[in-house]
Amino acid sequence: MPLSFSQLNLAPNLMRAVAEMGYETMTPIQAQAIPVVIAGGDVMGAAQTGTGKTAAFTLPLLQRMLKHESASTSPARHPVRALVLLPTRELADQVAGQVKAYAKYTQLRSAVVFGGMDMKPQTIELKKGVEVLVATPGRLLDHIEAKNVSLAQVEYVVLDEADRMLDIGFLPDLERILSFLPKSRTTLLFSATFSPEIRRLSASYLQNPVTIEVARPNETASTIEQSFYSVKDDDKRRALIQLLREKQIKQSFVFVNSKLGCARLARSLEQAGFKATALHGDKSQDERLKALDAFKKGEVDLLVATDVAARGLDIKDVPCVFNYDIPFNAEDYIHRIGRTGRAGASGIAVSFVGGNNDMRLMGDIEKLTKQKIDLLPIEFPEYQPDIRKQGHFNSGDRVWSDEERRGHRAAREDRTGYAPKTFARPAPQKPIDPFFTQPYQEPTPELLASHSSPQANTHVASTRAGFSANIKSKKKVAALFS
Repeated sequence: MPLSFSQLNLAPNLMRAVAEMGYETMTPIQAQAIPVVIAGGDVMGAAQTGTGKTAAFTLPLLQRMLKHESASTSPARHPVRALVLLPTRELADQVAGQVKAYAKYTQLRSAVVFGGMDMKPQTIELKKGVEVLVATPGRLLDHIEAKNVSLAQVEYVVLDEADRMLDIGFLPDLERILSFLPKSRTTLLFSATFSPEIRRLSASYLQNPVTIEVARPNETASTIEQSFYSVKDDDKRRALIQLLREKQIKQSFVFVNSKLGCARLARSLEQAGFKATALHGDKSQDERLKALDAFKKGEVDLLVATDVAARGLDIKDVPCVFNYDIPFNAEDYIHRIGRTGRAGASGIAVSFVGGNNDMRLMGDIEKLTKQKIDLLPIEFPEYQPDIRKQGHFNSGDRVWSDEERRGHRAAREDRTGYAPKTFARPAPQKPIDPFFTQPYQEPTPELLASHSSPQANTHVASTRAGFSANIKSKKKVAALFS
């Protein structure tokens, strides 16, 4: 039986914020983790994406920090007491927004720092004092080195999406950050999977943690309908457009493997009449946040993204996810399709499987998820007369074969009595040198004498019968030897 938030005995100001956000019952990870954190224990938690991990650590931390809340404006009364570390800017911004919402009716301050933005506004906010600091590892180290923030009074540390932070090489940064923290603290580690690296990290920095697993590792949500289509690489774009129109999908994530492919596909979908935008690592942080905000508001139908958007982003009511490219890492497949079917809602996940490389990657997904994958064929319509209208661009849905083109020409000839003709342009004629067309003639004694005369440097070849006007006679040159 689901437990209610009212059974947690949270402070009234926290319960008020929870009620305003529309939450009544707790998810399994929340029901198991919140009491442990309130009691002061370390937690090593694993749960499917979209199961409410943020509330599972935010609410108990705020509950324990209420004893420190102060209305004073002095920065000294608002030191950093809770540190939340995340792998990407988007996740950091999202978690910071949820922390601010939960702490809305308290005197506790929160801030977020991440790369890709000017450090000055972040520095000003840090200097004012904050109790909860949400950060990415790289930018936090920048502020530590600039002495903009002190972590000497940190009591709670959260490592969220820890497996992703290790995947992208943040382990040295994490070790440096943890070295600045007091040894006596509460540490919470949340990860989608418990890999050997995660267990070693846990053994190094957590003290007798309570392990919480609310689902079988690497399990996909049962509310997601998964489909796999066998499509040639050159036909993936046509297949995507066709399925979008057939299934009448209003909003969707479209995941690709490369930044360049992401930008090209987004432009191509815009030309086909869809409201699409790209989200990848080469975008500035401001552009990335604007793209996410437009997608959340429904101003954009298709968010074409790399795996920078595969983890943790909580966007409600997204009906579908397309894997335009099969992910290189099988675990990323679980995170990608986890963008749909959230909070018990149903969702659709469609993947396009192309050449041999895609087949190998699909084998890795089968091993990880322990499910048999059957490939479905996709058929393209043979004839679509309304696709290519005069004055309109080709949306890419229609590819005209040679037989169809010949048929259209024949139909036009029967209808109009006019067959288009092609005229071969004659090749330009080069002037022919008569020297190469006339038969060979023996030189006469007079001609040989003329070459040895003082006038040999004149253009005499044109006056001699049988010689080309383009050949000049030799000139005498003074020699330095006898």
